[in-house]
Amino acid sequence: MAGRIEDYALIGDMQTAALVCRDGTADWLCLPRFDSHAVFAGLLGTEEHGFWRLSPARPEGTEPLPADRRRYRGDSLVLESEWDTPRGTVRVTDFMPPRDGAPQLIRIVEGVSGRVPMRSELRMRFSYGRVTPWVHKVDGRTVAVAGPDSVWLDTQADTYGENLTTYSDFTVGPGDRVAFTISWQPSHHEPPALPDPEGSLEATELFWREWVEQCTYHGPYREAVVRSLITLKALTYAPTGGIVAAPTTSLPEEIGGVRNWDYRYTWLRDAAITLSSLLRTGYREEARAWREWLLRAVAGDPENLQIMYGIAGERELGEAELDWLPGYENSTPVRVGNGAANQLQLDVYGEVTEALHLAHMTGLTRNDYAMGLQLKLIEYLEKHWEEPDEGIWEVRGPRRHFVHSKVMAWVAVDRTIKLVESGDVEGPLERWYELRDDIHRDVCERGYDKERNTFTQSYGSKELDASLLLIPQMGFLPPDDKRVIGTIEAIQRELSTEDGFILRYPTEGEDAGVDGLEGDEGAFLACSFWMADDLAMIGRVDEARQLFEKLLSLRNDLGLLAEEWDSNLQRQVGNFPQAFSHVPLIDTALRLTASGAYVG
Repeated sequence: MAGRIEDYALIGDMQTAALVCRDGTADWLCLPRFDSHAVFAGLLGTEEHGFWRLSPARPEGTEPLPADRRRYRGDSLVLESEWDTPRGTVRVTDFMPPRDGAPQLIRIVEGVSGRVPMRSELRMRFSYGRVTPWVHKVDGRTVAVAGPDSVWLDTQADTYGENLTTYSDFTVGPGDRVAFTISWQPSHHEPPALPDPEGSLEATELFWREWVEQCTYHGPYREAVVRSLITLKALTYAPTGGIVAAPTTSLPEEIGGVRNWDYRYTWLRDAAITLSSLLRTGYREEARAWREWLLRAVAGDPENLQIMYGIAGERELGEAELDWLPGYENSTPVRVGNGAANQLQLDVYGEVTEALHLAHMTGLTRNDYAMGLQLKLIEYLEKHWEEPDEGIWEVRGPRRHFVHSKVMAWVAVDRTIKLVESGDVEGPLERWYELRDDIHRDVCERGYDKERNTFTQSYGSKELDASLLLIPQMGFLPPDDKRVIGTIEAIQRELSTEDGFILRYPTEGEDAGVDGLEGDEGAFLACSFWMADDLAMIGRVDEARQLFEKLLSLRNDLGLLAEEWDSNLQRQVGNFPQAFSHVPLIDTALRLTASGAYVG
C-alpha cells in the first residue's frame, strides 16, 4: 500500500516529477512529461503497478522501514534520506537534474557509518501500470522497452532480474557511494548518453541555489515562502512556461471517495495566481514565460478561451477512467484527462486580467499582443457576464450565477480600465465605466443577503462560499465595509471545521449537490489562507497570525501541502503538492509581514 500523502517528497526537473515515500520508494513518476503515462503508478495501486525502492535490506516478508531523517539539501529540490540500522547509518540522495535532454531520476547511496546491506527493487510498468516492458541488457546497460518508450538503468552495482523486477544487492561502508540512474528515451532513438551522477548533483544544487538567490522576500516566514516558491518552480514546465496545478492525478479529496481528479494540466486560474506570487517575490522571468505560454495557448481565438490547457497549450484533455487501478486507498475512479476543460468559468477572465495587470505594473517588458488580448477578453465579458457558469469550483451540477464569478468579471473590467487610463492602450472608457458599475450593482443587489449581512454563494441562494473571502482582496469592496466584515464572520461560523479551517462550501443542506458529486471533502487549504488574509485586512492581525501559523503546522516535514486537510482523519488529502495551497501561503506571509503581525 502507498504511504500517507504527507509521507511523500517531491523531486523534479521542471518537466516532470517523482514522489518518493519515507521508506525510499518512488511510487509516482510520469515520463517524459508531467502529463505522460506513469512508469511508477504504485501510488494509485499496488507494487504491481510500478515502483522503485532503494533502502536498507530487510528480511523477506517484512515491511520496509521509514527513514529516520530526511530533508532537502539547503534551498534545493535535492532530497536526502537517512536510515540508522543495527549495522550502521546510510544516506540516499534523490534528485532529477534540470535538463535539455533525456529526463533522469538519480539516486546515490552513501555509507555514513558501519557497513549497511542495501537493496534496490525496480519494477517498471508502463501505461499507468498496465504494460509490462521487455527488459534486457544492451552493452552492459539495462533497458526496459514498451511501445514508444524506453527507460535505461545505469549503475555500478550488479543487477539481476527476478519476478519481473530488477534487483541489486550491495553493501556500503563509510564514504562509499553507489549511484543508480534511470533515463527515459524514445524507444526508436539511440541509447541516452551515459549519466554523470556526481556532476549532475553538483549542477542541480547550483541551479537551485542561484534560483533562490533571486527571491526578494526576507521576512520572518522566509523558510516557508522559499520552500513554496521552489515547489511552484518545480511545477513549471520549463520548455513552454506552463504551470501544472499538481504533478499527480486522482489523489482523493475524501479517502475512499469519488472526488478524484487529474491536476497535471495548466489551469489559467492556478497559473495566474502562481504568476502573481512569483512576481511579488522577484521572479519576472517566470512571469514572462507564462505570458508567452498564455498568448500561444489562446492564439487568435480568445472567445473560445478554455479554463485549462495542456502544458504545451493543448486543448483536448478528454477525461477517462483507468479501471485497472484500484485507486489510492481504494478511492475510485482513477481519472486521467479532465472534463472540466470545456466548462464556462467567468472568473478566469478576472484572474488572467489581474495577472497581466500585475505583470504590466511591475515593469515586465511591454507586449502589444498581451494588451490586445486583454481588450478582447473584456469585449467577450461585455456580452457574457450576465450568464450563469460552473464557477471557480468547477461544479458538475447545473450552472448558477456564482457571486465570485461576477466579482472576478468586475475585476477584469476594472484592471482593463486602469490599463487604458495609463495611456498604454486605447479603449471605450465611458462604456467600460458603465459596465464596471453595472456588474458591481448587480452583485450587491442580487448576491447579498441583507437579513444575514453576508454575500452568498450564488444569486438567490442562502448558502455561503469561501471564494467570497476574495471580495476585499480584489478591491471589489473595502475591508471595513460592513458587508465584507459580515461575510467574513458568517463564513467563520458556517464553513469552519472544528479545528478552525475553512471548507469551500456546504456539501449538505439547501444546496446539497451543488457540485453534482457524492460524498464530502476536506477543508480547502487555500480558503483557510484567504481567511487569514481577510482577518489581517480587517484589523484582527493576531487572529490572522495564529490561523496562518496553524496552517503552517499542517505542512509535512519537508514543507509541502496537498490540496485539502481532513480534520477527522488529521491527514492531508487531494493532489500533492498543490500549487493552489502554496500560492496563498506565500501571499499571506507577505501580507502578515507587511502588517507587522509576526511575533518571534
